[in-house]
Amino acid sequence: MATASARHILVETEEVCLDLKTQIEGGLDFAAAAAEFSACPSGAQGGALGSFGRGQMVPEFDQVVFTGELNTVLGPVKTQFGYHLIEITERSE
Repeated sequence: MATASARHILVETEEVCLDLKTQIEGGLDFAAAAAEFSACPSGAQGGALGSFGRGQMVPEFDQVVFTGELNTVLGPVKTQFGYHLIEITERSE
């Protein structure tokens, strides 16, 4: 079964998400941004979600994690929870 490890930042609006993405691409540390801005409890761990399999996350999140490029900030990804920036740190098929 395919598994992945990822970290994310969850915010309320697409505008905030895009602004954070620009800041991270400009050098802001992803983990520091997650700790400061993420609405998810995982922010305390730099946004780390650990390892998970297909179907364990909401479909929009799952799609990105299992098809997106590794070690790249992806998003904004809209889900029922808000807007996410996602960085896939590992994936095995």
